[in-house]
Amino acid sequence: MTATKKQLGTIPLSILDLAPVVVGATPGDALRNSLELAQHAEKWGYNRYWVAEHHNMPGIASSATSIVIGYIAGGTSSIRVGSGGIMLPNHSPLVIAEQFGTLESLYPGRIDLGLGRAPGSDRLTAMALRRDLSHGENFPEQVDELFDYFSESTPGKRVRAVPGEGLDVPVWLLGSSDFSARLAGQLGLPFAFASHFSPDYTLPALHAYHRSFVPSKYLDKPYTMVGVNAIAADTDERAAFLATTMQQQFLNIIRGGAPSLIQPPTDMDLLWTEQEKAAVHKQLRAGITGSPETFRNKLNQFIADTQADEVIINSAIYDHQERLRSYEIISQVAKG
Repeated sequence: MTATKKQLGTIPLSILDLAPVVVGATPGDALRNSLELAQHAEKWGYNRYWVAEHHNMPGIASSATSIVIGYIAGGTSSIRVGSGGIMLPNHSPLVIAEQFGTLESLYPGRIDLGLGRAPGSDRLTAMALRRDLSHGENFPEQVDELFDYFSESTPGKRVRAVPGEGLDVPVWLLGSSDFSARLAGQLGLPFAFASHFSPDYTLPALHAYHRSFVPSKYLDKPYTMVGVNAIAADTDERAAFLATTMQQQFLNIIRGGAPSLIQPPTDMDLLWTEQEKAAVHKQLRAGITGSPETFRNKLNQFIADTQADEVIINSAIYDHQERLRSYEIISQVAKG
């Protein structure tokens, strides 16, 4: 990768939202909070606002991702809105072309289509979604089919996406390993990496993308966006306390527990063993928390390490007002 000088203020920041459902609230509350956050994000200068497809998870309300994108785009006016991502093997490429063709028709020039190949859930739920788990193995072919539906109509084309065909909907590939990284490079597409839950593979995947990149009609040079768990507060201590909500999420995963609602911050020493603490910290080691000055230094280092062209931030914070404040601080830090 080219060692260009990248730092806060020189690259865009974006938001990844899972529409978190907290204890004592409903999915409707979560979705309304998402819209309010998107409206603030637009005002604060964030580049794009993506929502993610997950299923059978009581703490995530964005399972009907295309519908949520329409809701967010309809309540904002300029910020780009998209999927981080749509899990394409869960769907017919024709249906996704129609859905995003509809979104692009309603909100022209503002819609992104990020694609992933994982089910976004557990194996049993994946069976309910896909019926045949081999669908994920055909991901490259599904991407090609999707692009065919977005292309201009040709004589004899019998199945057409309306709306969809002929529309310029930017397509990204998402990944947490090097498979989609290589595919994105080969297709000349932008690539977004899930460093926020797969930190071990971040640099190898980014290198694989750059090595395999072939210029295309979509991009003449590589473009990467990297996800990061990030929480900012007025003090380091407050940020660390808020981060215990996310630590509880990962502790639950390590214990093999079922997905749950988002929990309030707490004293983690009452919950984990030393071994579990080490495992959670290892998984979250790429995360960034702290006061404005601490946050600035850590995020600049993250950008320097990854050489990302854009950073997309996930903040799992229990209290909605604290979550808004975190994103506001981050935007202020980015502006210097």
